[in-house]
Amino acid sequence: MIALNIQKSLQSAQGCLTLDIDCQIEARALTTLYGVSGAGKTTLLRILAGLLNPEKGLITVSGETWLDTNKKLCLPPQQRSIGFVFQDYALFPNMTVRGNLEYALEKGSDKQVVDELTEVMELEQLQNRYPATLSGGQKQRVALARALVRKPRLLLLDEPLAALDHEMRLKLQDHILKVHKAYGLTTILVSHDIAEIYKMADRILVLEEGRIMRQGSAAALFGNHGLSSKFQAAGEVLSIEKEDIVYLVTVLISNAIIKVIATDADVQTLRAGDKVMVSSKAFNPIISRIGL
Repeated sequence: MIALNIQKSLQSAQGCLTLDIDCQIEARALTTLYGVSGAGKTTLLRILAGLLNPEKGLITVSGETWLDTNKKLCLPPQQRSIGFVFQDYALFPNMTVRGNLEYALEKGSDKQVVDELTEVMELEQLQNRYPATLSGGQKQRVALARALVRKPRLLLLDEPLAALDHEMRLKLQDHILKVHKAYGLTTILVSHDIAEIYKMADRILVLEEGRIMRQGSAAALFGNHGLSSKFQAAGEVLSIEKEDIVYLVTVLISNAIIKVIATDADVQTLRAGDKVMVSSKAFNPIISRIGL
């Protein structure tokens, strides 16, 4: 269990705000931080990692104190059991894939974990290549493997898939879920992608102007509570076209495109780009906008 109680003054595009967080994060769960840019998500990750200090705060991880400003205690990043994956990968360009992983090992550690991670992350054929020769998805796999080399208690992911195309995002989501479960990690993911959150998160913390305003499961926060259906899938509206007296709504779900018949009332609040939930009830497809 991670217990957080921190306060930090921030400058955002909207002006000054105070990051004021008081929460607990369940061990071995995948928790998502969700909210608009400037809400304090990345700052929270950096404070957890020890890369940024709050004015006031207490952080305990499984009973171990990482931060206690009252006692002037603040463990440096290297003494916190964390792995951090940034959006820009942050790989060493002068090192091979294997070199990047071995560099992250503690001195004198068994290199078997590197072999294990190259297999899990499907990097065997890339071990002797340099970052400049890799695709975005390959670099992100290397960054994820490097973050796991020391088998951290806590894995921090700051929008790691935002720059990737849709197909690669889906593959990397599967890799993250695989290692999260295989290593029994406590993972905190920053994401703006509702479909990604539906797929991956056990719990969501919704940040607004530096505070947690809502929390719960994806179904509880984003779902349509009036539906009782056996099938639900999150997707994105690609287009809305009028067909006689009804509408055809084209929706992208994972890497599949489906068309849903909708009424005038259904599409009143829908626009291309909206995140939606496609459900079935009594064999009829139902489309509803999701979001906070």
